[in-house]
Amino acid sequence: MPVKVLIKEKNELRFRIIGESHTALQMLRERLNNHKNIDYANYFPGHPELDDPEFFIRTKGKVSVEKLLKEIVQDISKDFSAISL
Repeated sequence: MPVKVLIKEKNELRFRIIGESHTALQMLRERLNNHKNIDYANYFPGHPELDDPEFFIRTKGKVSVEKLLKEIVQDISKDFSAISL
């Protein structure tokens, strides 16, 4: 999943996710917003044929947004790798 960072500040991150569907983005947004150290997380789909979705995350206090994002993505990955059929 290629990512293009647009803005990276102390507790805010704005980035584009190249070629991802709303399913993955909704899951990521939900997990982020349920985390106690997230102040706000959302994505904006833009034009379906012209724009890649843009994600915005803001953390509370001194929590590193990059560290928190990596942690949540790893948790989602573990959930999928634990699936057995």
